[in-house]
Amino acid sequence: QVQLVESGGGLVQPGGSLRLSCVASGIIFSINAMGWYRQAPGKQRELVASISSGGSTSYVDSVKGRFTIFRDNAKNTVYLQMNSLKSDDTAVYYCNRLLNLLSWGQGTQVTVSS
Repeated sequence: QVQLVESGGGLVQPGGSLRLSCVASGIIFSINAMGWYRQAPGKQRELVASISSGGSTSYVDSVKGRFTIFRDNAKNTVYLQMNSLKSDDTAVYYCNRLLNLLSWGQGTQVTVSS
């Protein structure tokens, strides 16, 4: 059964850090490019970071220099290290394949507020 399970979100003050995790099951994880997406209230879901099967990464301009995506193929897990968080980063964060999207997981809520 294909499943994506995100975790690690929470409430953090501006300038703080969080590390998100996403465990994928039911797919050959190592051959898939993966992405972290987010959806803020009233906005469309957007791709914020991606990582290829070979480890190449890409980021949306708004998170460059603050977020880092990395993966552990042995654990079928993709991570998103988020530093210097801003209120604009508040959203529900999801992981998924970069191509041929799977059914979305439940996501993990990130709230940046003082």
